Order: sequence, then C-alpha cells, then structure tokens
Amino acid sequence: MAEIIVVDDEPDIRIIVSEFLGHAGHSVRTAGDGAALRALLDERVPDLVVLDVVMPGEDGLSIARALRAQHALGIIMLTASGTVVDRVVGLEIGADDYIVKPFEPRELLARVEAVLRRRKARVAPALPPDTVAIGRFAFDPERRTLTDAEGASVLLTTKEAALLAVLAAHRGKVLTRETLLDSLAAEGDEPFDRSIDSRIKRLRQKIEADPGKPALIKTVHGSGYMLAGGDRDDRRV
Repeated sequence: MAEIIVVDDEPDIRIIVSEFLGHAGHSVRTAGDGAALRALLDERVPDLVVLDVVMPGEDGLSIARALRAQHALGIIMLTASGTVVDRVVGLEIGADDYIVKPFEPRELLARVEAVLRRRKARVAPALPPDTVAIGRFAFDPERRTLTDAEGASVLLTTKEAALLAVLAAHRGKVLTRETLLDSLAAEGDEPFDRSIDSRIKRLRQKIEADPGKPALIKTVHGSGYMLAGGDRDDRRV
C-alpha cells in the first residue's frame, strides 16, 4: 500500500481517481489546488502525487517543480493536452509519468504501480555522518561541500559555504542578521549587514527550484532567515 495525494480542480476526477486507487489498496487524500496540497504535505508527505496540469491559479507544472526540489516522491501529471511539447515539459521538470485526459482508471492505476516500483528500486544512498540533506542536495558542513541528487558538486564560494554551514547548524530556527553576523565573525569572516542578503540570494539561485519563491532558505519577515527543517523524504534519491 502506498500513500497518494490526488490534486485536481475537478471534484468528479478527484472522487473517481481516489475511489479507484483506494479500492486497489492505496491510502488516498485529495486536494483541489496547490494551497490545499501544501496543507496536506505539512501533515504527511506521500509516496506519490497525481497532479493535474491545468488548474486555476498556480498550475501543475510550477507545483511539480517545487515538489521535485523539496521531496523524493513520485509525480504523475494529468492533462487534457496531449501535445509532445507539454509532455516533454512535464518530464523535464521531474515528473515520473504523464497521462492524458480522458483516461481509463485502470491505465492510471497501472502507471501508478509502475512509478512506485521504479522509485522503490532506487534506494537512496546513505548520507555520510553529519551530512545535512537540503531538498535534493547534500551539504557537508565539515568540508563545506554541496552535491546534488546525482552526486555532482555545486560550486560555493567560501563565504556562501560559511553562511550555509551556520544555517545548517541551526536548521529550523530563525536567525537574525545580527546572529548570522556574529556567527560568521567567529569564523574569521567580516561580513556586513547587506552582504548577508546578497549571499542568501546567491545560495537560493543555486539550490531553490524557484529562487523567487524560496522553499529551503526562508525569509521570516521582521526576524531573519531560516533553513527549512527536513521531512522523511528530505534526502537524495
């Protein structure tokens, strides 16, 4: 049995898909848009998300991009469009599969099972001790190195690495600029107030799916910055 979330703005689609997958033995929750999906993710991260592409407000492609950056889960896109371009875009941003409406529930179930099997076979390598998982990246605070999900190195300047190390050491806690300045000064760095903002911006450009809507290094207005805490799927795959 797998944990699945079905996201579609059409209630009938949500009901049909959730009932069919439920009868197949899966635990299914539903959401009508991106906001409702995020609320469900805060409760519990699923094994797979069935995600409609065309929805009012935030579209499925942008949601899928954020999901892939933050969680190691399966993604199947639903769309009324069967164009090659749309399919390619969906797969390029990290979707595992793509199915065109209207579809037979049995076909969707078969694709769900196939994606779950493939992802189960891809066992995440154990991270070295003291390595911090940040979305799809792994950060070694001792060596000050950052690698992506494929093991490729992400280039960090010495100052960017120092800042990321401080954030990682206080993961889930809001750090004021003053705290960051003091922590970096203790390492021999001599940052100034605005340089913290510049470093945060550069780090976001390297690790965020959408730097304009950061999900990993968050701004807490009026307080400071925070490296978001992990969940059970916050690891490399």
